[in-house]
Amino acid sequence: MLNKGLRDQESIRIDNVLKTLLSIVFVPKSWNLEDKTNIEDQLKDFGLNIQSLIDCNEKDLITHLLRCHLDWNQLEQFADFLVIGSKDNPFDFSEKAIAIYNYIQKESKIFSFGINSKIAAAKANL
Repeated sequence: MLNKGLRDQESIRIDNVLKTLLSIVFVPKSWNLEDKTNIEDQLKDFGLNIQSLIDCNEKDLITHLLRCHLDWNQLEQFADFLVIGSKDNPFDFSEKAIAIYNYIQKESKIFSFGINSKIAAAKANL
């Protein structure tokens, strides 16, 4: 268990990684080598890479992200990255994003219309 100071530092670090990931994929386009390299560099902070995202199943990914101390908002941002990153690319992480959104809805015990609409949008893109 992290103490408050370390938890705050960890949360800031995770937020910065997620902001960078989202900024890289914000404009839908096919990933070029530079984009892949930037994404790989950011995913390293979570102990992941593009191939591990492809290979792991939804449950294992969620477990891994929880071990990395992502909170509900950060899990949602990671799922957003997966959905946005799936557009116009050979990798489709939509099912993993849907699983993360569903996990948040179930485990946070707070229903979110925003997440519910993200689930519907991601399913429509499958």
